[in-house]
Amino acid sequence: MRVVIAGAGAVGRSVAQELIDNGHSVLLIDKSPASIRADLVPKAQWLLADSCELSSLEEAQLESCDVVISATGDDKVNLVTSLLAKTEFAVPRTVGRVNHPSNEWLFSESWGVDVSVSTPRLMSALVEEAVTVGDLVRLFTFRQSNTTLVELTMPEDSPFIGRRVGEVPWPDDVVLVAILRDNAIERPDDDRSLEAGDELLFVTPAEAEDRLGELLSPKH
Repeated sequence: MRVVIAGAGAVGRSVAQELIDNGHSVLLIDKSPASIRADLVPKAQWLLADSCELSSLEEAQLESCDVVISATGDDKVNLVTSLLAKTEFAVPRTVGRVNHPSNEWLFSESWGVDVSVSTPRLMSALVEEAVTVGDLVRLFTFRQSNTTLVELTMPEDSPFIGRRVGEVPWPDDVVLVAILRDNAIERPDDDRSLEAGDELLFVTPAEAEDRLGELLSPKH
């Protein structure tokens, strides 16, 4: 897979290195000469250019890439880059970094963003996930399908403690993807019982979140 990353700061370089380690081809774009640090990610391609300029994206050959990641520290740049990638080059997948929570609503399909990653929201969700028992915590939103990745830590007073996964009347379209127990990942097989303290990970339609929370933790 060929990936183009706009923004060669710490975030962009870290993502690039991870993708390269997984066998993908990566091009990093940045308009600041100080950010062109080929020695830090030697297996990446580098381009000194402004990702908001159509000519720069043509030079980067966006028409041949599979994913564009807009990872700069400027939300305006990330939006314009995503929009150009989607409308001018028909890039199959765009990912936009949200730096300021007030701008999160802009990172949608209308601006060419398939997936938005909000650093403040993600950090907040991870804090809630670590300390909250019995409440549903949204970890991630998949905008194209209006589905979310959510977590719930089973409280001791849940009506399904000791019951099998297959016995729970899950809301329609809700999928239990994993059970985290004793620092290990358990498969959510129908015969596996649920225990207090289990961290359950679900993929669910956004409109089913409330029903899911009320089902597993009706007193919270």
